[in-house]
Amino acid sequence: MFYAVIPAGGSGTRLWPLSRADRPKFLLALTGTPESLLQATVRRVAPLAGPDRTYVVTGVAHAAAVARQVPRLPDDNIVVEPSRRESCAAIGLAAAIIARREPTAVMGAFSADHVVGDDDRFQEILGAAIATAEDGQMVAVGITPTYPETGYGYLEAGESIGSGPARRVLRFKEKPEYDLAVKYVESGRFYWNASMFVWRVDVFLDELARQQPDLFAGLTDIAAAWDTDERAAVLDRVWPNLKKISVDFAVMEGAAEKGLVSTVPADFAWNDVGDFNSLGDALSHEATDNVIIGADEPGEYGRVMARDTTGSVLVTRSGRLMVTLGLRDMVVVDTPDALFVCDRSRAQEVKGVVSELEAEAAEQYL
Repeated sequence: MFYAVIPAGGSGTRLWPLSRADRPKFLLALTGTPESLLQATVRRVAPLAGPDRTYVVTGVAHAAAVARQVPRLPDDNIVVEPSRRESCAAIGLAAAIIARREPTAVMGAFSADHVVGDDDRFQEILGAAIATAEDGQMVAVGITPTYPETGYGYLEAGESIGSGPARRVLRFKEKPEYDLAVKYVESGRFYWNASMFVWRVDVFLDELARQQPDLFAGLTDIAAAWDTDERAAVLDRVWPNLKKISVDFAVMEGAAEKGLVSTVPADFAWNDVGDFNSLGDALSHEATDNVIIGADEPGEYGRVMARDTTGSVLVTRSGRLMVTLGLRDMVVVDTPDALFVCDRSRAQEVKGVVSELEAEAAEQYL
């Protein structure tokens, strides 16, 4: 039996002013369809993990919106964390809950805000990852790099494992400088780390206990109380003291050193939609294409007239007419209370703008 766990957290500040604290990017429809990124992720895993075996881990502020967007999931499959403790606590709690129900189940963890270009190929790769995980390996799906991206982490792959496509992961690499990223891509040994993980829950929890014993103990206590009247009390007591750390640093890097981590190379289009520039890359077929994104709901559209405009990301959520003339590689985002314009090459810097607004206590714009 395969279980899918979907961490749905964060505020997506690099997609401000579209993404806000009360409506982060995973709740938004950003791909030209009515589906939010979260809904697309749930649909993508559905052929292998139906609603009863799909869990979404999210924060208190977004739990109601998540429940509305994925009504087929049982209420108990929406795991609400009292505060953000990074990915290891979120994924680890789901693993501990699943393990109490099926101790050797295989689970996969998939971010709620990624864009995948080929669902059928995704499911084929996932099937290979599940088969590898059943043999006791912890699998990190590796995206075959198409260019020397400096904003992603990388996996260095070694020899093949078994008769399938899996390869041993020798080590995890942090986001590299451009020259090093070029060498990674040219070598053929490196893959983008998509933070898609597949493992048996018992194997993962054993590694968590070995490397992060305090975190393991806390999550085990919470999972033991999950189906009892003590859930809220135990959560309130234990959760605030859990270590804030990503699952990559907490478990996967150490497991790779022990020879427990493999990668199944993936050749489907993938993007983590980290900012408006990467959103444009995910949705456009040519560098000169414009990406035009309307509203989530009918009636909210503002018309866009893009004249002599190329390579730009144009987002309208204000109901106004947007006219661009002579733009090249720009981002224009128009919302009812904020207008954001920048060069695509500087799209990540919007996070600094959000920090300034936070320092000014300008909550109405956050």
